[in-house]
Amino acid sequence: MSILIVDDEQDIRELIGDILRDEGYQTRLAANSDDCLAEINADPPALMILDIWLKDSRMDGIDILKTVKRDNPDIPVVIISGHGNIEIAVAAIKQGAYDFIEKPFNIDQLMVVVARAMETARLRRENQDLRRRDVTSAEMVGSSLAFKTLKANLDKVTKSNARVMLTGEPGTGKEMAARYIHMHSNRASAPFITVSSASIEPERMEEVLFGRETADRGVEPGLLEQAHGGIVYFDEVADMPLGTQSKILRVLTEQQFTRAGGTDKVRVDLRVISSTCRDLRTEIGSGRFRQELYDRLNVVPIAVPSLSARREDVPELTRHFIDWFHRTQGLPNRSLSEEANTVLQTLPWPGNIRQLRNVIERILILGDGTGPIEAAEIPGNEPKAEAESALSLSGTIATLPLREARELFEREYLLTQINRFGGNISRTASFVGMERSALHRKLKSLGVVGATRGGRGFSDFEE
Repeated sequence: MSILIVDDEQDIRELIGDILRDEGYQTRLAANSDDCLAEINADPPALMILDIWLKDSRMDGIDILKTVKRDNPDIPVVIISGHGNIEIAVAAIKQGAYDFIEKPFNIDQLMVVVARAMETARLRRENQDLRRRDVTSAEMVGSSLAFKTLKANLDKVTKSNARVMLTGEPGTGKEMAARYIHMHSNRASAPFITVSSASIEPERMEEVLFGRETADRGVEPGLLEQAHGGIVYFDEVADMPLGTQSKILRVLTEQQFTRAGGTDKVRVDLRVISSTCRDLRTEIGSGRFRQELYDRLNVVPIAVPSLSARREDVPELTRHFIDWFHRTQGLPNRSLSEEANTVLQTLPWPGNIRQLRNVIERILILGDGTGPIEAAEIPGNEPKAEAESALSLSGTIATLPLREARELFEREYLLTQINRFGGNISRTASFVGMERSALHRKLKSLGVVGATRGGRGFSDFEE
């Protein structure tokens, strides 16, 4: 990584360049604003040393600083000036300068500032790398047909810049799907910024998104500016205030906006991914969501399946979470008993993957041993007292003759197992201890020829 030195005085920029090269740094030199911006566009430097007064230059140092902080906010900029005063220094710091050094400068002072700024830039890069590694370690997991369909759809959109709308119940992993698109796109090295539409106060939404400019605090970039070059993810976009929706629509159209309190247009290069658990067409009909924004965001709709639609993935997901908590929190690396595995696959999971993750974490924290997780440890499946251990009959089943009650039980039991195994008849038959042909006959005799709880017809069952 190099240091870009921008000064209209050849002697000064070459002197600084020689000093830094003697210290082991790579340097590049620029005499004016055009050369400076060309160097940045060709290869963004790790650090800039920038003179405020640039003779015969289209832009002065403050203008260059504003441009750099807008387009490359992670580059630290050290301002130098031979006409230094408190006002200039304050103005530079407010615009985002890392530090201010007055000419003639002390070489030792310069080296201290440079070393500190380079260390800051290094730590920032490491933090970004760690965040990216954290995302990749929490990879998408599954092998069911529903999961494979989802992953295939995500793979189709990774290399494009098309806007994607992810729909699905809360907790299904919509943000993980968005991050998967980011990590496999040509924007993977750029930021992934999440905008939580529901958690940001409506009166602060525009300031948070677009940033602000004030006399006392200078420029404060918003989330859209921070996402420049990368992906902005609108989580639960249905919760976005109507007033903000119209402004977001303008940003999507023009790829530029104005900060709160500012006058300059800020240009951004963004890819937008959105998610919602609500029916946006209903929201549009109720006047709570703009049709024009929906049309802009819903270019490629992708449905993220519920956990009940991919029960086959529960054992794999459970194993993944156990391994994850063991690596990151030092929790016991326990296996899963067959009975516990069965219980987890048959539970309703209204909170989907998020609920499963929380349940596994709770079991690992509160569990006493390091042996296999047993069914009794699963919340809601604890052993009942002896007086309660007898099979509890509902009012309906208790009024039925034995034969009809048995048929009702068998139907519910087999439907549960078929849903558990994703409609796979062969796997269901193996588990319940029946020949496949016998299971077919039993299902027909019980009237299981329409649809399962998951909505699959009998003819759709896999062999």
